[in-house]
Amino acid sequence: MNIERVIAKNRKALLTLDVEEKIEAGISLLGTEVKSIKEGRVSFKDSYVRVENGEAYLVNLDIGPYPNAHFGNHERMRRRKLLLHKRQILRLQGKLSEKGYTAVPLTIYVNDKGLIKVEIGVGKGKKLYDRRRKLKEKDLKRRIEREVKYGY
Repeated sequence: MNIERVIAKNRKALLTLDVEEKIEAGISLLGTEVKSIKEGRVSFKDSYVRVENGEAYLVNLDIGPYPNAHFGNHERMRRRKLLLHKRQILRLQGKLSEKGYTAVPLTIYVNDKGLIKVEIGVGKGKKLYDRRRKLKEKDLKRRIEREVKYGY
């Protein structure tokens, strides 16, 4: 993955999902959607990936309207087709059919060729006690590093 410029990150997904696999995919977008994304008018809230009829779709990705469009602005919450190879779609469909697995967008970025890509994370949702344990481990690690650095 050769990232040139990250536009948006889904921080909540990393807290609530135990990511086992990451997939890079292109997105089928309209012109005003491309311009809105490049301006950072995108929100991941409640967005996820669904496979239907052998095609992968990004559902509930909120791309805000482009303010300079004269007419015919895009629909904010429409399904957007993900551009993946057939093998990747079949593997994704197999994972999603297993109990507890879900796929969510992790980052949207512009690659070195100027194309907008989305990184999809596939994994299981974390339980509340897993999240708490992870936060405690992170806090403990920070304290140890602080003590080593400053000596208290």
